[in-house]
Amino acid sequence: MANAGRWPPWVYDAGKDPDARFSMSNERTFLAWIRTSMALLAGGVALDVVPLRLSDGVQRALAVLVLALGLLCAALSWVRWARSERAMRQGRPLPAPGLGAVLAAGLLVAGAVLMVAVVR
Repeated sequence: MANAGRWPPWVYDAGKDPDARFSMSNERTFLAWIRTSMALLAGGVALDVVPLRLSDGVQRALAVLVLALGLLCAALSWVRWARSERAMRQGRPLPAPGLGAVLAAGLLVAGAVLMVAVVR
């Protein structure tokens, strides 16, 4: 089935249109990850500007870590959307999730450093 000008073609040229409810659910999941990305970006900015009992280097490193997680979340959420949409169109199983594990690991590191700073 032709993609009727929809982008990206490598997603929409594959297979046939799935039930619209599944595509809309996939889009809602993508938007939820985008909201998470925006929250991480805001948190990274806050870490950079709010005075904490941390050395400037540690505080800046935490801010960079959280900002990087926000950027990674935005990029990988789009990739996840596209891979899931393509899999649905081709009648294949959905790809395994991996984004949550990456975010959890990065936030565990940032949270542990902040917890140590609060306890000091």
